[in-house]
Amino acid sequence: MQISTSQKLSLLSAIFVASLIAANLLGVKITTLLGISVSVGIFAYPITFLITDSIEEVFGKKPATHLMYSALIAQILVFIIIVIAIKLPSSERYEFNDEYVIIFSSSLRIIIASIIAFFLSQTHDIWAFNFWKKQTNGKFLWLRNNLSTIASQFLDTTIFMFIAFYNISPKFDSAFIFSLIIPYWLFKVAFALIDTPLVYALVWWLKKDKHD
Repeated sequence: MQISTSQKLSLLSAIFVASLIAANLLGVKITTLLGISVSVGIFAYPITFLITDSIEEVFGKKPATHLMYSALIAQILVFIIIVIAIKLPSSERYEFNDEYVIIFSSSLRIIIASIIAFFLSQTHDIWAFNFWKKQTNGKFLWLRNNLSTIASQFLDTTIFMFIAFYNISPKFDSAFIFSLIIPYWLFKVAFALIDTPLVYALVWWLKKDKHD
């Protein structure tokens, strides 16, 4: 079965938005990897950079930008729906409203932080990938992918951490926030390096039998 270009882009767009929403809603849970506390969202969010870089490599800056704005609208819509869901009174039959409100209220600040960090970091990633593509004359995909993603992930992590956690308690001052940013960002760098073969595979798949 042959998959058209539009079908491939639709599939990647769905995965992109799903990864983003999953990272936002599930990101309030903290786990420990190699002795470092990180959000479980770290497993979903790097997928977004993988997809935008692959799409930009094959189709250019415009489709990647369109995808980014579509995902931004999806995030805002989810935020509005969560606010409405929290505010609506619960049925007497529903026994877990307090827990529901606690979990999803915690997600609201996370989602606000994510929306802002996402927009700024993805805008930078799309620009940086395009910049390095011109500088390398379209060669060294691995270099362009990692240079743009690593810088953008640092921007994303810094903006997100400060908006989401700064001053939520006296402990969360600037110094403590940066102590969280560096190891969290290094995990993202590791993910970016590991997924480099996936970028090549995805680019190959998008170019294969390319047609409308």
